[in-house]
Amino acid sequence: MSEPELLLDSSIRVWVVLPIVFITFVFGIIRHYLSLLMASEKTVSLDQIKDSQAIMRCRNLRENGSFIPEASFHMRKQYLINDEDGIITKGKEKAGAPKNPMSDPTMMTDMLKGNVLNVLPMIVIGGWIQWTFSGFVTTKVPFPLTIRFKPMLQRGIELEALDASWVSSASWYFLNVFGLRSMYSLVLGENNAADQTKMMQDQMSGAALSMQQDPQKVFKTEWEALQVSHPQKYMSSAPERMCATQPLVRSQNAETIGMKA
Repeated sequence: MSEPELLLDSSIRVWVVLPIVFITFVFGIIRHYLSLLMASEKTVSLDQIKDSQAIMRCRNLRENGSFIPEASFHMRKQYLINDEDGIITKGKEKAGAPKNPMSDPTMMTDMLKGNVLNVLPMIVIGGWIQWTFSGFVTTKVPFPLTIRFKPMLQRGIELEALDASWVSSASWYFLNVFGLRSMYSLVLGENNAADQTKMMQDQMSGAALSMQQDPQKVFKTEWEALQVSHPQKYMSSAPERMCATQPLVRSQNAETIGMKA
């Protein structure tokens, strides 16, 4: 015998589901503009700009060097990795160590501001929603779930007989926190600070890159990659490849004319 279907009052949609969505979305907008106001100006030194431009120039030559004459490729390669005064060679031999983010007060302040903007609103709003809408069943996911999903989707409701597909009010709030990315991107653009998960990922990846990035190692990697790279002579073989494709084009045109006739 199947269990009776649970029917929800339509007022729950108006007084519980939609207010939680609205509150989550509005606080995401507020968090975005607060992060813009609290963000500190990032200064970049002239040497860092020169190093980044040199690395970018080296990568562009390796990736697109086949579309320029071979003499031009070797001339640029010699200019970049010359043993005496090559730009990449100088950067490879430059003494330096990866910058520790713990010694940069600006970076530490930005990380602290990001953590406050991420964690504090989630705790306050999540606690208020769990206290105000405690015990409400808001919606049901359109696919069956196992009992392992009950602690995640039915937070605040202790009913063993309830199907795991039903979602409580507290769990509905957390689903909105992670599910409103498209709305934030549509309203605020791609690079917005309203998405908490994206901000946390950016902070973690930025800290990891700051710990691991070594300018001398980057220059050495680019020097070794450019040292063994050679152009594939796309431009010199262009006439042969064009002549090889002309019979195929003529046959296709003949077939088209025959079909029209």
